[in-house]
Formats: sequence, C-alpha cells, structure tokens
Amino acid sequence: MFGYAARTLLRMAITFLVIVTLVFFATRLSGDAADFVLGDSITQQDRALLIDYYGLNEPIWSQYLAFLRAFIDGEFGLSFIERRPVAQIVAERLWPSAQLLLSATALTVLLAIPMGVAAAIWRDRWIGSAVMSFAFLAYAIPNFVLAILMILVFAYWLNWLPVVGNATPLHFIMPTITLSGILIAALTRFTRNAMLDVLGQDFMRTARAKGLSEAAVILRHGLRNAGITVLSVVGLQVASLAAAGSVVVESIFAWPGIGDLLVNAALRRDYPVLQFGVVTVAFAVIVINALVDLGYAWADPRLRRTGRG
Repeated sequence: MFGYAARTLLRMAITFLVIVTLVFFATRLSGDAADFVLGDSITQQDRALLIDYYGLNEPIWSQYLAFLRAFIDGEFGLSFIERRPVAQIVAERLWPSAQLLLSATALTVLLAIPMGVAAAIWRDRWIGSAVMSFAFLAYAIPNFVLAILMILVFAYWLNWLPVVGNATPLHFIMPTITLSGILIAALTRFTRNAMLDVLGQDFMRTARAKGLSEAAVILRHGLRNAGITVLSVVGLQVASLAAAGSVVVESIFAWPGIGDLLVNAALRRDYPVLQFGVVTVAFAVIVINALVDLGYAWADPRLRRTGRG
C-alpha cells in the first residue's frame, strides 16, 4: 500500500506541474502578454509599473521560473481590481465552495445509493420503475434550468427560500439541490447496475444459504462488493463538481465561492486572480482523484497487487 501511495503522490506532482505549465503558457502564447494581462484601461505609467512588477519584460523562461517560485514563497501578485494579494482573495472563497461541495455530495450519497439499491432489488416492481423514471428525468434537466425553476417557484411565487448568498441554512437548500440533481440521477443508475451485477453472484446465494437475513445479505455482502464501483463514481462526480460543476450554480445564486470568483475575474480581466483560481481548482481536482485512487486501492486489494507487479 505504501508503494501504491508513493506512486499516486508522484503522479499528483507530475500532473500538477503539467497543469501549471499549461496555464502559464496558454495565457502568454494567446497574444501579447502585456495586453492580455493589463488591458487597455490604464495609463502608460501604470502599465510600465505593472509590466515591471509582473516581470513581463523578462524572457519567457525567466517568467516561467518566477511563476513556479510563487508556489514556494506564496507571492502570487495583487488583484488588479481589489488591490489585495491574490492568495488571500482565493482563500476567502475556498470554504464557501467547500461547503456547497460537501452538502451536494452528502445529499447525493444519502439519496442516490438507497434509491439505486431499491431499484435493483425491486426492479420488476413499480418502485424500481418509479426510481429509474425519476433518475432519467433528473438526468435530462440541466442544472441552470433546475435553478431557474426553483427560484421561480420557491423564491418568487411562494417566497419561502432566499436566493442570494450563504448567510443562513436556508440559503443552502436551492444551490445544493440544483448542484446535486444530475449527480443523484447518475449515481442512482450506477448503483443499480452495480447491485444487479452483484445480486446474481454465487456468494450472495451462499450468504442466503447460511441463514442470514435478507437485509444482512444485501447490505453486508451485496452493497459492500458493489461499493467499489460506487466509490469510483462518487469520486469522479466530486472531482467534476470541484472542477467546473459549481461555476454556473454559484453564479446564479451569487454564492461567494471559487466558481463565482472565476467568472467575475474573467469578465473583469483580473488576470492574477483568474490564473491562480484555475490552478487552485486544478489542485483540488488532483487531490480528490488521488484520494479516490487510494480509497479504491484500499477497498480492492487486487489493485494493490497489480500495481506492485
């Protein structure tokens, strides 16, 4: 397990270096770096000062090395709009995004796994059909459409729920449901398929022959073995949310998270914030994927043996 973890950490480091490199060169090879970074709305004197401050008059490889050193000394520059350190601005948005991500993940797991198990067990009954009909319907509705519908019904017509911000627990309801809608539908389908594969296995019949209750057979033997597949799907879903899934939702509900920050930084051409925000999101995705890999290896010893070989 230690060797597998070491290889996972090495892949994390290489992937992060590649992403940082792509972010750096993509922003500088898309045109004149000074024009892209500084824009046209500043004076020539301020332009010259900022070019010197960000080292844009240096050779490209010198700029790249300085960009890499920023991850060691923490000097990522100042926001053009707020005139504050970029790291401080992004750090203020991390916890709100993490709160929304955790609430959406928790709701997805709490609803999707029991629904998927029920759809597999009662696949020939109306319960299974109802669950799968709900899953297909939820999967077909984009999150921005669901967000608008919920705002129209619960905020405008009924005036039950607030729309903007994250000040109270009530603010979490609509963004969490909106963000987790498609995820619940997808995980329900994957859980059902994984359980169907397990229910027909010999060890399930053996467990029943030993006199175990049906609940023990389903939970201890069926769901435990299907959980390996479910774990990988949950990891991919959480990574997708961390990467870009919350951008639209945070923008609609004015949620003070990373997604809303990236959208505003792009619209206002606040290049230092946009660049560091993208790198931060990429790092979060890499960490989540690494944790999923380690969890998958812990749950399935065959993967560790294969990796060792």
